[in-house]
Amino acid sequence: CNVWLAIYLCKHSRTRLKQKLENKFRQSSSHNIFLFSSGPYEKDDEEADAIYAALDKRMDERRKERRELREKDEIEKYRMERPKIQQQFSDLKRKLSGMSDEEWLSIPEVGDARNKRQRNPRYEKLTPVPDSFFSKHLTTGDKHTTVDPLQGLNLPGGLESPYPGGMTPGLMTPGTGELDMRKIGQARNTLMDMRLSQVSDSVSGQTVVDPKGYLTDLNSMIPTHGGDISDIKKARLLLKSVRETNPHHPPAWIASARLEEVTGKLQVARNLIMKGTEMCPKSEDVWLEAARLQPGDTAKAVVAQAVRHLPGSVRIYIRAAELETDVRAKKRVLRKALENVSKSVRLWKTAVELEEPEDARIMLSRAVECCPTSVELWLALARLETYENARRVLNKARENIPTDRHIWITAAKLEEANGNTQMVEKIVDRAITSLGANGVEINREQWIQDAEECDKAGSVATCQAVIRAVIGIGIEEEDCKHTWMEDAESCVSHGALECARAIYAHALQMFPSKKSVWLRAAYFEKNHGTRESLEALLQRAVAHCPKAEVLWLMGAKSKWLAEDVPAARSILALAFQANPNSEEIWLAAVKLESENNEYERARRLLAKARSSAPTARVFMKSVKLEWVLGNIEAAHELCTEALKHYEDFPKLWMMRGQIEEQSEHNEKAREAYNQGLKKCPHSMSLWLLLSRLEERVGQLTRARSILEKSRLKNPQSPDLWLESVRLEFRAGLKNIANTLMAKALQECPNSGILWAEAVFLEARPQRKTKSVDALKKCEHDPHVLLAVAKLFWSERKITKAREWFLRTVKIEPDLGDAWALFYKFEMQHGTEEQQEEVRKRCENAEPRHGELWCAESKHVLYWQKKIGEILTQVASKIKNTF
Repeated sequence: CNVWLAIYLCKHSRTRLKQKLENKFRQSSSHNIFLFSSGPYEKDDEEADAIYAALDKRMDERRKERRELREKDEIEKYRMERPKIQQQFSDLKRKLSGMSDEEWLSIPEVGDARNKRQRNPRYEKLTPVPDSFFSKHLTTGDKHTTVDPLQGLNLPGGLESPYPGGMTPGLMTPGTGELDMRKIGQARNTLMDMRLSQVSDSVSGQTVVDPKGYLTDLNSMIPTHGGDISDIKKARLLLKSVRETNPHHPPAWIASARLEEVTGKLQVARNLIMKGTEMCPKSEDVWLEAARLQPGDTAKAVVAQAVRHLPGSVRIYIRAAELETDVRAKKRVLRKALENVSKSVRLWKTAVELEEPEDARIMLSRAVECCPTSVELWLALARLETYENARRVLNKARENIPTDRHIWITAAKLEEANGNTQMVEKIVDRAITSLGANGVEINREQWIQDAEECDKAGSVATCQAVIRAVIGIGIEEEDCKHTWMEDAESCVSHGALECARAIYAHALQMFPSKKSVWLRAAYFEKNHGTRESLEALLQRAVAHCPKAEVLWLMGAKSKWLAEDVPAARSILALAFQANPNSEEIWLAAVKLESENNEYERARRLLAKARSSAPTARVFMKSVKLEWVLGNIEAAHELCTEALKHYEDFPKLWMMRGQIEEQSEHNEKAREAYNQGLKKCPHSMSLWLLLSRLEERVGQLTRARSILEKSRLKNPQSPDLWLESVRLEFRAGLKNIANTLMAKALQECPNSGILWAEAVFLEARPQRKTKSVDALKKCEHDPHVLLAVAKLFWSERKITKAREWFLRTVKIEPDLGDAWALFYKFEMQHGTEEQQEEVRKRCENAEPRHGELWCAESKHVLYWQKKIGEILTQVASKIKNTF
C-alpha cells in the first residue's frame, strides 16, 4: 500500500507541476512576457539577442525582393480585374483631343433628370387656427383632424336637417374638455412675472444681475430691424423690472432710454432719462445721457442742473463746453470749470487749445502750478517759451518730475534746435545717470523708439546721442553684433535712417575688423545714402579690412558709375597691392577696361592674369572677350588652351560648342558637347545645349534620347524634365507632354519651375485649380508666384496681377524674367510713372538670372548693354500667348 501510495503521489505531483508550468507559459505568451523575465539580463543575453536580430534581418532581406515582386504582381492582377473608372474611359478621353470646337459645342447640355415635383418642392403650409375653433370643438366633444370645407356655409334644403337619431341625448352631450383663453393669458403673465422676479434677491431685495452687463445685454436683445416686436417687449419688461427692483441703479435707466430711442420713441426716452436723473442725481453717466438725448437749449439746462449736483465732474464740464457754439462761451465755461476743478489736466489742455499763443502761455504757467506732475503741460509750456525761458521751464519740470525721460529728451532737442549741439550728448548722458539714480529702469526699446521719433522730427544729433547712450544697455558681449544688426534693420524698416546710421557707426567703432559689419553699412549707404557717404565709408572699410575684395570692388564700381574711370583704376591698383593675384580684382579690372572700350588694355590685363593667376574663370573671360569682339580664331585657340588645363570646367565646353554653332559647324559643336559631357556628366546646361542642337537640325528622336539619358544620369533634375516637356510640346505632342509633366511632378514634387509650366499646360478652365495646387506645394517659389501673376493677367484682373508681380520681385529680385514680364504688364496696363518705377527698381536690383533674361544678357551681340536696355529688349520680345 505504501508503494502504491508513493507512486500515486509522484504521478500526482508531476501532473500538478506540468499544469503549473503550462499555465505560466500560457499566461506569459498571452501577455507578451518572457518566461524567465524575472532573471538578470546579462551581457551574454544582450549578445544573443543581437545575433538573433541580425539573423532575422538577414532572412528578411533575402525574402524582401521575392515578397515585393509578389505584392507587385498581386496589385497588377487586382488592377486588371478591377480597373479604375479613369482607366476605363482613358481611350474615350484620348479621342476628345481630336474634337473640333464645333463638335464640342454641338454636344447637348446635361439636363435635370428629376421630375417637376422633385425640382420644385412645395413646402408644407401651416395655417394658424383661431381660439374659437378649439373652444367650439371642445364643447361638442368631436375629434377632427381636418377642417370641413362646408363648415360655416348655409346649406339649402334638407341638408340642414339632422339625420335620424342625431338629436339623441348621448350625441349632444358636451365634451369634457374646457378651454378658457382669458385664463391662459393670465397664466402666461404670471409665468413672466415669476421669471422676472428671479433677477432679484429674495433676502435683501437687491438685484443679482451684473450691472456692467446691462448695456451689452441690451445691445444683443434689441433687434436691428423693426420687425421683431416681441424682443422689444421682452427687453422693455425686463428693464422695467430692473428699474422697479433697484431704482437707484443708473445703467438700468440708461439702457431703458436707449431702448426707447432705438425703437423711435424719443420723447419716452427723454422722460425716462429725466426720471433717472431724479432717482440717481449723483450719477455722471445718467446726466451725460440726458444731455445727449435732449435738444440744444434743454441740454444746456440739463448740464447746468448736473453741475449743481456734481460740481467736480470733469466730463460734465467738457460736455457743457461742447454744447456751446461760441468760442467765448466755451472759454467762459472752461474757466468756470477750472475754478472748481483746478487739478484736472484734461480741462487745462482743452482750455489751452482755445487760446491764442500768448494767452495759452500765461494759462500754461498757471496750469503747471496746479498740475506740477503733468509732463504734457510742462512740455507744452516749454514749446511756447523763448530759448532761455524754455530751459528754465524744463529745469523746473525735472525738479518736479525727476523720473520722466521725455523732459530730458525735449531739453536735448531744444539745445540742438538752437545750435548748441555740443550740449546734446551731455544732456542725454546726464539723463541716463539721473534716471538711474532715481530708480528708473532704462528700457532700451523705449529709448530707441524715442530716438526714432527724434529722427522723424529732424533732431538728428539728439537721436544719434540717444542711440549711442542706450545701444549697449542690457546686452551680453557675445550678442552685441547680432542684436545691433537687427536694431539697424528695424530702424530702416521704420524709416529712421539716421538711427540706423548711428547704430552702424557704433558697431563699426566696436568691431572695426568685422567684414560683415562693414558690408552691411556699405549696403545701407548704397540704398539710403549718397555716393559721397558710400565712398567715404568704403575708404574707411578698406583701411580696416584690406583683404576684403568685395569692399574694394564696391568702391571701384561706385567711381565707375560716377564716370570717374581714373579713380576706379587707382582703387583697383591699391586692391592689387593688398590682394596680389586675386581673381576677382583681375576680372573687375578687365571689366572696367572693356566697358570703357579699352580692349587692348583688357587683353593685356587678361594675358597678365593668365600668367600670374591662371584660373578657369580668367581663361573663360579671355575667350569671351575675343568672342564678343569677333576674333573667332583667337577665341577658339584660347578655348583649346584652356581645356588642356581645365577640362572639367563645363562653361569652356559650352563656349566651344556655341562658337562652333555660330560658325555653322554643327558636327564640331556636337563633338564639343559630347566631349564636355564625358568630362562633366552632371552639367545640365551641356545636356540642354546638345538636345537643342539636335532639335534644331531636325533630329527629334535623338534629342529625346539625349534628354532621357541625361535624366538617368541626373535624377530629380527639374531643368531636364522641363526641357523634355517643352520638346514634346514644340513637336505638337501635347498628350505626351502632359504625361511627362505628370512624371516630372512625381519625381520633383517641390519644383517651382515645373509647377509654373504645368499651370499653362492645362486648359483655361483648369488653370486656376492647378495654380492652387502649385501654391500649396511651392508657396514661396518665385516661378509659381510669377505664373499666378501671368494667370491673373490673362484673365484681365489687373489689380491682382500687379500685386502678384510685386510679390514676385520682392521675394526674388534676381529673377530677370519677373522684371521683364512686370515691365511688359505695366507697358500695357500701367501709367508712365509705374513703368519708370519698375525700370528703376530693376536697375537697382541688377538681376542676373532667368531663362528669357539670360538669352539676351549673355548674347554676344548685347554684351555691353545696360540693365535698362536689356529690360526693354526682353519685354519687347514677350508675347501674351498665355
